[in-house]
Amino acid sequence: MLRTAVLHGAITGALCIAWVLFLYLTDNNPYGPKRTLSDFFPPIAAVVSQILLRRYYANGPGLWKSVGVGLLTTLIGAGVAAVGLYTFARLADPGLIEQHLVEARQLLANAKALYLKQPNGAQQYAATLKGLAHTPAAFAQDEFAKKIIFGLLISIPGGVFLRK
Repeated sequence: MLRTAVLHGAITGALCIAWVLFLYLTDNNPYGPKRTLSDFFPPIAAVVSQILLRRYYANGPGLWKSVGVGLLTTLIGAGVAAVGLYTFARLADPGLIEQHLVEARQLLANAKALYLKQPNGAQQYAATLKGLAHTPAAFAQDEFAKKIIFGLLISIPGGVFLRK
């Protein structure tokens, strides 16, 4: 069980890092909205690890092993991806973060009218503007949180379904 989770989690984290590097090498914003496409890698890896774990056991792995391997795969994948993004942000040009912040502020400015139409829209707009990640640690924390949330949402039902 542990071997399956570590292997799939490490591969998933490496794929997430590769996606950020691909965006960087193709002159796309590695911190922008396209980066979030890699948020779907951990849930897919969790389900794949649960399917493979099911093949190891003749009568099925059981609920706790099935859910556990999915959660552990998600945790390891998110951790590796966050460390990779943190390392990338520390080693890459700091101007990339500034460029990302300019683009993000421009997108928010374009959507300001939509925010102001909603109740408490001005406060939501200010909170969103203030909450933009601007340090390597903040990007890594955002990466880890998003991948954990998506992974949990899929790995728990996947584990229940694939337990036997």
